[in-house]
Amino acid sequence: MISYTKIPHQKILCIDMKSFFASCAAVKLGLDPLTCYLVVVGDINQQGSIVLAASPKMKSEFGIKTGNRLFEVPNDPRIKIVDASMASFLKTSTDITKLFYQFVPKECIHVYSIDESFLKIDGTERLWGSALDTARKIREAIAKQFQLPCSIGIGPNMLMAKLCLDLEAKKRGIAEWTYTDVKTKLWNVTPLSKMWGIGPRLERTLNRMGIMTVGQLANYPLALLEKKFGIIGNQLYYHTHGIDFSEIGAPILKGQVSFAKGQILLRDYDDPKEIKHVILEMCEEVARRARTARKCGRTVSLGIGYSKHVGGGGFYRSKTMEEPTNVTMDIYRTCLELFAENYAHRTVRKISVTLSNVSDDDMLQLSLFEENKVRERELGYVMDAIRKKHGPNAILRAVSYTKAGTARRRNKLIGGHQA
Repeated sequence: MISYTKIPHQKILCIDMKSFFASCAAVKLGLDPLTCYLVVVGDINQQGSIVLAASPKMKSEFGIKTGNRLFEVPNDPRIKIVDASMASFLKTSTDITKLFYQFVPKECIHVYSIDESFLKIDGTERLWGSALDTARKIREAIAKQFQLPCSIGIGPNMLMAKLCLDLEAKKRGIAEWTYTDVKTKLWNVTPLSKMWGIGPRLERTLNRMGIMTVGQLANYPLALLEKKFGIIGNQLYYHTHGIDFSEIGAPILKGQVSFAKGQILLRDYDDPKEIKHVILEMCEEVARRARTARKCGRTVSLGIGYSKHVGGGGFYRSKTMEEPTNVTMDIYRTCLELFAENYAHRTVRKISVTLSNVSDDDMLQLSLFEENKVRERELGYVMDAIRKKHGPNAILRAVSYTKAGTARRRNKLIGGHQA
């Protein structure tokens, strides 16, 4: 049996801005985020553009949500379709974080994403009251200053606060979970993918093991989970019991463990040559991000998602190189090997490239007999410097000027979307 007597009992808030992009756009237009019909898209002029956010009414009445395409949005006069304004969204997100400073010190805030943050409120009881009182005050302050709705989950650690948010607070507005709620509120959860940290692939594996609910996973022998999944099995076991030792700020302090680039293409790509052009552009961006952090990596992962018009699916495969690198062409050659081994000659709509197994670049030992290797590495840094000074489109690979290239358009965006 798990004993919670020696487990930290903190007061953590997990705050989620409801349909953030859509809500920001609605307020800008003078509309009520909760009652209007509005969608935010990456590019209003591209019918294949992705819906980045939809107002609650769009989700409940039309079934339009993040990930749909512009051409799927019904032709209804009540519906407002707007371009993403990422610069404005980012400013609002920053301003909301500044509002949090009124309630807790900066070190007690962890910005998890543009629309979600964790706050540690231990010791603020004399100022703001109980955790529920504090959550209500923060929610009211956000509504008053920004006219934006939010949901707040409260828990004894970051995991429980997040689970409370996802599984209850998003429906009620504010909710609080304690360790006594684990068996009654968490263990009945199914499918497993509703549990934070369990994706579709892991869920399928667990289902094949006969595990369908969080409770079944919590009562599965720890030794068998560790044998099957290693350290992830250990984490799964304790997470299903609501135990998490993560500290506010820890994800930032640990540093980045991988560099990735993914995109959903604006059209179907069925020519392998064009697909490789996009992969090369993405390898360039992944390598640039690694060089900016003065890091290099050994493991390259390539993800390919097939168009739903050919049945969907795809693959995600990885390969570890002998030496770590942040050279674009090294990463690209490895991606080409993975592509050749796994591509099923079907139409592609999604591509992702990841460089992991990271180490410091200054620890990399380059052989004196690999003169080209030294030049390639230094050339990457020179190209980065030119782009930093003159803009991302100042120097591009030839593939970016073909009809398959996406880099020139994407370099004009913020976070992959309109500024």
